[in-house]
Amino acid sequence: MNSPARNIDHTLLKPEATADQIRMLCEEAVEFGFAAVCIPPAYVSLAANRLYGSEVAVATVVGFPLGYDCPETKAYAASRAAAAGAAEIDMVIHLGAALAGDLDRVEGEIRKVVEAAPEGRVKVILECCRLTDPLKVSLTERVVRAGAAYVKTSTGFGSGGATLDDVRLLAGTAAGRIGVKAAGGIRSWEECRAFLEAGATRIGTRSGAAILEQWRRAEGV
Repeated sequence: MNSPARNIDHTLLKPEATADQIRMLCEEAVEFGFAAVCIPPAYVSLAANRLYGSEVAVATVVGFPLGYDCPETKAYAASRAAAAGAAEIDMVIHLGAALAGDLDRVEGEIRKVVEAAPEGRVKVILECCRLTDPLKVSLTERVVRAGAAYVKTSTGFGSGGATLDDVRLLAGTAAGRIGVKAAGGIRSWEECRAFLEAGATRIGTRSGAAILEQWRRAEGV
């Protein structure tokens, strides 16, 4: 099996993350060839400078982890992150609007973020543990319509992380039109492989280095 490295966002979003930890994350991302590092907005410039000239993208978060910032705030945060060097934006939807059935509002805010970072790839976090399956399907369609690049399962800060059933549902709905990112609780190569086989095209995890080491042992690389 080909290396899963280019499917992994090497992630550090804990509130106590330090600059030294972000530097180490970037070094690991280059060493293993991950798709991106996913980091707090305050460290985007640091990571962009650290990763300059590499193939590793800088991803950051908007409206994270609760999603209830107003659309203009999310759009401004996305534009500032892009200006600082972020190539990918992981945004959290307004869950209250989604649960109330106001999907036009959700689509509108996604569209504002997409337009605010025109060169960036936007990943839209649904926080699936709080949603019904029909709502996940409807929201995925809205994510596609709004022009985002990915639909994402979870923040990793909710009551549940990624599940295989959710990934299968999102991937089946997306039908190749956009990518699917699984995040939250994925810590081993066995788990990572299962999510990729279920239809995920990106994996968000802090355990990227361990996953690659396990993959190498499993494949005899």
